[in-house]
Amino acid sequence: MPVPWEALIPFALVTTMFGAAGTLLNTSKRLQNQGKPIRYNVDAWDDMMMDRDQRLTGHKRGQSTDPIAPEEFETNSAWYTERAS
Repeated sequence: MPVPWEALIPFALVTTMFGAAGTLLNTSKRLQNQGKPIRYNVDAWDDMMMDRDQRLTGHKRGQSTDPIAPEEFETNSAWYTERAS
């Protein structure tokens, strides 16, 4: 059975576009996470630790090696205040 060679060009284009889209999406997500893999199954503890890391370093995926927190860490608490009616 002969192969329709003219059908291979669109097939190659579609395959290349799917590969390029997946690679660009993966690269974009890694760049947003400072080169670290994407997080899956984030529970309450991980969410709390990411909030703490954001307050310490300014980025959700950033981590600090300083044993003492900066001065502004005391005033940017994770506890949000409620309005008294």
